[in-house]
Parts: sequence; structure tokens; C-alpha cells
Amino acid sequence: MPRLAEKIGSLLFCPDCGTLLNLPRDDETQVLCEQCGHEEPASSYENIVITTRSHPDAFPSALRQRGKTQTKVHEGDEALLRVTEKCPECGHMEAYSKEMQLRSADEGSTILYTCVNCKHGWRVNN
Repeated sequence: MPRLAEKIGSLLFCPDCGTLLNLPRDDETQVLCEQCGHEEPASSYENIVITTRSHPDAFPSALRQRGKTQTKVHEGDEALLRVTEKCPECGHMEAYSKEMQLRSADEGSTILYTCVNCKHGWRVNN
């Protein structure tokens, strides 16, 4: 009886040499290992479920930033925004933010953050 490919997650590896096997094309009944020539039945790929998960911070984007919750907080003369932003120091997910033009006028503004929890401050250039 021929040996079948080793499955790890949604990947199939040649049982003879360990090479990652390609996905079969629609018309193929066999997948040929490019290293040793092992023939794997295309049916080995049936019923494989592929699940991909990414951490929300893995792909930062301007659109995702706009979707964050913002609450305006009035303290003294200044109005601060309370935003959903992860503190790099303690990991808390809320911070006060204030936008300022610290660089030249032809460059973007700077956003100053202060963690609601630990009061750690950091800045991000826009």
C-alpha cells in the first residue's frame, strides 16, 4: 500500500522526502512531488479546512484607525479625546489623545497619547 502525504494543518508534505506538495490543479488526479517524484492522489486535499487568524495590530491602516471609538473629555481648558489605542507600556486599550502641529506646516501633525491606566505618554507622527 502506498504511503500518503503527511498533513500538518492545511499543508501536505511528501511522505518520502518531506517536500511541501503543491495544490492539485482542477484537472489533475495526482500531484507529483517536485523533488523525488512521489505521486500523491489529489483526493488527499479533499475536506481540508483552512483557517487564518491575524492579530488586529498586525495590519494597521488609516481605515481601521478611523473606526476606533472616540469620546471627548473636557478637563480644564483642554478638550482631550478618549480613544481606543493600545498603550505600549501596560497594554491598556484606552488613551487620551491630542493632535498638535509640531513639525513644519508641510508635514503631518503629531498625535500625543497618554494612557488612561498608567499615564505613560507616547507620540505618533501622522
